[in-house]
Amino acid sequence: MGTLLIRPPGHRRDVALRPAATAMVWIGEGHPHEIIAVPGVALADGDVLVAVEMSTICGSDVHTVQGRRSAPTPLVLGHESVGRVIATGDTGASTVDGAPLRIGDRVVWSVTISCASCDRCLRGMPQKCRSLGKYGHDRVGAHGDLTGAFASHVQLREGTAIVRVPEALPAAVLAPAGCATATAWAAVARAARDHDLDGAAVRIHGAGLVGLSAAAIAAEQGATVEVLDPNPDRRALAARFGATSLDREPDVVIEASGHAVGEALAGVTVGGTVVLVGSVFPGDPVPFDAESIVRRLVTVAGIHNYTGAELAAAVAFLAGRGRAYPFGDAVGAVRGLHEIDAALEEAAAAGAPLRIGLLPGH
Repeated sequence: MGTLLIRPPGHRRDVALRPAATAMVWIGEGHPHEIIAVPGVALADGDVLVAVEMSTICGSDVHTVQGRRSAPTPLVLGHESVGRVIATGDTGASTVDGAPLRIGDRVVWSVTISCASCDRCLRGMPQKCRSLGKYGHDRVGAHGDLTGAFASHVQLREGTAIVRVPEALPAAVLAPAGCATATAWAAVARAARDHDLDGAAVRIHGAGLVGLSAAAIAAEQGATVEVLDPNPDRRALAARFGATSLDREPDVVIEASGHAVGEALAGVTVGGTVVLVGSVFPGDPVPFDAESIVRRLVTVAGIHNYTGAELAAAVAFLAGRGRAYPFGDAVGAVRGLHEIDAALEEAAAAGAPLRIGLLPGH
């Protein structure tokens, strides 16, 4: 973790890092990452400096480097991570539940940074804050260089939802919590607003980590869950996350692939709910049969990211009933941070594991 030299308190607290932090900077499609050294940071009130234990490569990171998602450059990618608090701003910082953060706490954090005071935040949509920031998505510069998870350290800004996590849970389980697991929890929670999931029939399109996580979460709430995916290996894996088959039309359909929206809308039962969560990249327009939606009394909801409370609930699930499912197996390969370009290629290849882990200092 290195030696910390903290200068006298002020509006910003200067923290020198020895050895220097490192970050992998993406400069654009077709270019390898460049490594930069960050000898110190200036922590504002409410900021937290975290030493990364493990980060994982999300599908959106792959889409970005492939040019399928627009992103500002230069950029430190990565938003799925677990790490330890090594410094805070002068006023300290708190977890989602209001508990003070302490040096050495093991934590995960939200992909988003929110103001907590705009109309969207006040309406319970902090992930759509008017002044939203996002780890792994914002250009390096105004908020420092440690703005993404593909680094040895991340500077968490005030307005980030931070959750303390158990020491006993493997990093491979916890790193994806700040994206895949929390997003899956939000999707299932949205469905549960319309339907009692105990005894409900739930169909999930897509056996990526979001879909598999949603399957386990819904199954633990009493639903019978079916997971559809063109990949037979992924379908077999879904059985380990609580999936079986349905003998009736689904009350809830969660579309977690981004490729089966039409099928999701057409397949739900009368009075059912379709939760769209996988359409986070540009795709072809989907035909929309409005008459069918109206006559079947179908509810269609979109979920993007999650709230701090949903992140905390996802972590509680992983630490509790989620232990019955093989979340730790989702990280099928672990690479050193300096191997990031090869790891991204591996993550994009056919037959790739659900997640590839990156370890600083390896």
